[in-house]
Amino acid sequence: MIQVGDSIAVDERDLEERFVRASGPGGQNVNKVATAVELRFRVNESSLPHDVKERLIALAGRRMTADGVLLIDSREHRTQAQNREAARARLITLLQAAAQRPTRRKPTRPGARAREKRLESKKQRSAVKATRGSGRPPRDED
Repeated sequence: MIQVGDSIAVDERDLEERFVRASGPGGQNVNKVATAVELRFRVNESSLPHDVKERLIALAGRRMTADGVLLIDSREHRTQAQNREAARARLITLLQAAAQRPTRRKPTRPGARAREKRLESKKQRSAVKATRGSGRPPRDED
């Protein structure tokens, strides 16, 4: 079990790791050693709470497949172990972000001064536009 938070843990059986050859610098080593890791996490089959799953799917974006599998690719290090740890760390970070409930917005109303200021700016704008049409000065309607 990988502990993500106080009440959330991920079962190792929900993770699938595949090692592939990495591209980029590394000389001859890159052509013969599979150091890049492709971590697959089956979100729909996991034991995560339903609301956390929904937030995780939303956060994952293009990393989610149509089958409900989260793909995390790590090829930044030169060793398999470091790439594996980096991929798991990114998964844990994503899960921690999904575990946090968004704060509810408290509806508020604009203050009296803000309403007054808005109406005043509307009057000024109206006066500017009124001078455009006929060429005569605007009427004073206070």
